[in-house]
Amino acid sequence: MEVIIKNVKEDACKLGAKIISCLIHDKENTVLGLATGATPLLLYKELVRFHKQEGLSFKKVSTFNLDEYVGLSPKDPRSFNSYMSENLFKHIDISPEAINIPDGCAKDVLESCEAYERNIHNAGGIDLQVLGIGNDGHLAFNEPSSSLSSRTRIKTLTKVTRKANAESFGGEDNVPKHVITMGLGTIMETRSCLLLAFGKKKAEAVKAMIEGPITASCPASILQFHQHAIILLDSDAASLLTRREYYMEVYAGKPEWQKWE
Repeated sequence: MEVIIKNVKEDACKLGAKIISCLIHDKENTVLGLATGATPLLLYKELVRFHKQEGLSFKKVSTFNLDEYVGLSPKDPRSFNSYMSENLFKHIDISPEAINIPDGCAKDVLESCEAYERNIHNAGGIDLQVLGIGNDGHLAFNEPSSSLSSRTRIKTLTKVTRKANAESFGGEDNVPKHVITMGLGTIMETRSCLLLAFGKKKAEAVKAMIEGPITASCPASILQFHQHAIILLDSDAASLLTRREYYMEVYAGKPEWQKWE
């Protein structure tokens, strides 16, 4: 893992967008894995700025989202499909045919999940996967106890996760109980991961992910095995890390050719 700590989330998201921008400049047909929720909003805002002000083009980029609620149509404003449109896709020049999001209304969920895996494979695999982390250490919607080798599938949400997503649905009781999510095995096959975590409420999960044992009790800890995982944190999310000063020293001492800023 490469752990990068910034003072505030705004600076972390700017760096994250710069990393993605450099990747697209180097490989115009980049395959991006995308996440939803509050965490990547500033990242997407910065990517839109890169597109509008600095000419970053997404014309040949394709995307795969991590997850979608079961039972929500793509047009439902609470769906992740709508989220991605409002916060990124309608503001850039990406082709609609290049956008892939799990089908929450699929009649045959098993086949839909298997098709999603095939589509990722046929696209050549994901070059960079954007990730967040849940307060309980979940990754995408792979809740604690999820198989560390799991693939795209239907999952039941925990009470903790439903409570965390309650605001968008007008209360916890209205949050769908099931989602379709990429599995941990799917995520581990991506060429690189870019995980963002901000705020003190994420500090315990961040510490468990980076410095704790690799365990299904903290699904995000599987990233300790990933070949290239970049962890972008603000000061609050990094506040419980035992080796915080070391991570900061390592990043400050990177060779110039390894730096994005």
